[in-house]
Order: sequence, then structure tokens, then C-alpha cells
Amino acid sequence: MDGLLLIDKPQGWSSFDVIRKLRGTFGADDKAGNAGNQNTGKDGKRTSQPGARPPKMGHAGTLDPMATGLLMVLVGRATKQQDQFMGLEKTYQAEVTLGATSTTDDAEGTIYPAQDQPANSESPPNPQPEEKQVRKLLEQFQGTIGQVPPQYSAIKVDGQRAYALARDGAEVELEPRSVVVHEMSAVVYQYPTLRFMARVSSGTYLRSLARDIGQELGTGGYLSSLRRVAIGDYSVEAAVSPEAGKEQLSAAIRPTH
Repeated sequence: MDGLLLIDKPQGWSSFDVIRKLRGTFGADDKAGNAGNQNTGKDGKRTSQPGARPPKMGHAGTLDPMATGLLMVLVGRATKQQDQFMGLEKTYQAEVTLGATSTTDDAEGTIYPAQDQPANSESPPNPQPEEKQVRKLLEQFQGTIGQVPPQYSAIKVDGQRAYALARDGAEVELEPRSVVVHEMSAVVYQYPTLRFMARVSSGTYLRSLARDIGQELGTGGYLSSLRRVAIGDYSVEAAVSPEAGKEQLSAAIRPTH
């Protein structure tokens, strides 16, 4: 069993929760069948025949538990192609809530009202930006940009994950990374909610994008909702639920090229 399985990840599930569920599904029938599949040996004792193990699995690009949408699961020998799929561009439906900040840059962190800008700032705080200003700013975020990853991220700092250091109260210094925002479209704005579609390069953090938009507008902002709708040419419309049965999941596995 080798190939690519497109999964529509539910909210509240980690990417590993999906893998664990799929492994359980593909292994469940083998375990159940194996319990009743016993032979009698020469000594008259019953011996069980080992069933097949669930196939090797891995995902090609994690999604935070808060987010929903397309998760690529590589099955069997296809796991060797992980880097190939990890590098594909992603498309998201994002929602940013302005007027507040979050310790994790998303809705799962502790939410605080936006702080005033520093006293030496040349521009005063902007409590409710106009739509024209918001759209103009989004244009500035398109193209190649330097992006500082969230404090709560899986990036390693001195051999430790940034999120682990942040949980211990450490201030993590993360260097900006070059990412590409190919397109931002379908903008809908009604303060404090800003929604848009974003097609971005691999490695782009939508949490950071939300945070930076809020900072530039002078309001603060955090990512309040996220759905990944496409990875490269693969769409979430072709994905199946991780809670589907073994037969449906098996039929959904497609070959990789």
C-alpha cells in the first residue's frame, strides 16, 4: 500500500492525531481478524498468526490544531517523497481579528487588548482602519518578504524547539526568513474581522502574517481562523475525513509521480 492520501483535518486535531487515527484504522481489521485466526500446533496448543502491520505513514506539511483543511499523508514507499511535497505552495482561507494580540499569534494563545504604539511613534494608534488602508497594506505584503516566525513554532533554537523555550518563559530570538506571498485575494473586511485567501510559499506562517498586519495597522492582530484549501494542484475538495472507514480510505490513496 503506497501513495498519497488527502485528508481534511478537523479542528482540534494535531497532524499527528490524524496519522495515529489512520494507523489505527488500517491496523484495526488485522488485529480483530488475527484474534480469531489461530492454528493448532503439533503440541496441541493454539498459536496466533501475526497480522500485517499498518503501512508506514507521514504527513507533508503540518497544520496547527486550530486549523482545518488539507493535510497530505504519504503512505508506504511514498514517504520517501516527503521533501518533494513539502516544497509545494499552499493556499489558505484566513481570518484575522484586529484590535488584540495573542501570545501564540493565533486564537489558542492568551488574548490581550492591543497596546498603544510607543510614545516616540510618528503615527498615533489606529483603532479602526478604513478598508482602503487595509487593502493597500495587503498589497504591500505580497511578493518576497522577510518574516519572523512565531515564538510558539517548531523551529529549533540551540537544539531546542522554540515553542518549548517559549512555554518556559524564555524570550526566543528568531531571525527573519524569506518567504513569498504569491497572492492575497477575496478580501472581506469589517472591523475587527479581516478575511482573505492567501497563496504562499512553503514555510510561510499565516500566524506571523496576521501578527504583522495588525502591527502595521497599529491595532494589533492575531489569526482567528485558518483553513488550508490547496497544496500545489491538490485541493481539499478531493480529501476525505480521517474518521472514514478503511475501505474508503484505501480507495482514496492515489499514486505519486
